Amino acid sequence: MLRILILCMASASLAAAQTGKADPVRKLTDEEKIEMLRGLSSEFATVKAFIPRSKKAVKFSSDGTWDKSEWRDAGDEYGPVARVGDLVQITKVDIENDKIVLQINGGLNTRGKWWERIEGGVGGGSSTVPLSRTQTRSAGTTVALVFPGRIPPATKPADVKKMLAPVLDFAKRSATENYFDTLPPEIQEAIKAKRAEVGMTRDQVKMAMGLPRDHIRETKDGEETEDWIYGYPPGKITFVTFTGQKVTKVKDSYAGLGGQTVPMPKPPQ
Repeated sequence: MLRILILCMASASLAAAQTGKADPVRKLTDEEKIEMLRGLSSEFATVKAFIPRSKKAVKFSSDGTWDKSEWRDAGDEYGPVARVGDLVQITKVDIENDKIVLQINGGLNTRGKWWERIEGGVGGGSSTVPLSRTQTRSAGTTVALVFPGRIPPATKPADVKKMLAPVLDFAKRSATENYFDTLPPEIQEAIKAKRAEVGMTRDQVKMAMGLPRDHIRETKDGEETEDWIYGYPPGKITFVTFTGQKVTKVKDSYAGLGGQTVPMPKPPQ
């Protein structure tokens, strides 16, 4: 049986050679995918051309071309994701055989999700409020960078950025990098660790954790606070509270499927 299988495989290889067909491009390894995810996730870029908000991923070819009329049609309902010259952020990266799907500014969500009914403690008090109250919907988009066949294994994050250069300028992020170098060491450390700390500004929190999925404003005793909410249940939910322009409180809770947040469980001893 083994001998028959070997003969069949040899015959198939010989037939491919005789017909002049090249062997298919191999899939990306896990290490190559991880490198791609690390090199693209949370990256900032400046918008150079009209990019529509769209529920369905708009296609952009790896040769640097795209169907401008198709993009315009896609944006008729929701408009552009940002103005030309504005800064946007890649908030999620999915890698498929022939495409890299980039979620920008949280993607487009106009209806909300079931988890928005959960309640959590926010602000300075201990009371709970529905997270859906006065919330903002995600107003981003999704771009699919499409290759003619499988993604070439030699493709690096820098190559992807060059391909997207007609619509997204990643080079201007150098201004962000220069700004990062001016920050205190403890703020730099927090940003690298992707966590918020008391005393951070909104821009610094965005650099560390990206854009929040929701935010809630409250006024108590004449003082207005704003909570940025990160995370999805079931799992960790982080509330970052701003008073004025600075973070005054960071609270981590755990949200289960039951609909309420509870304190984070203590790590095992």
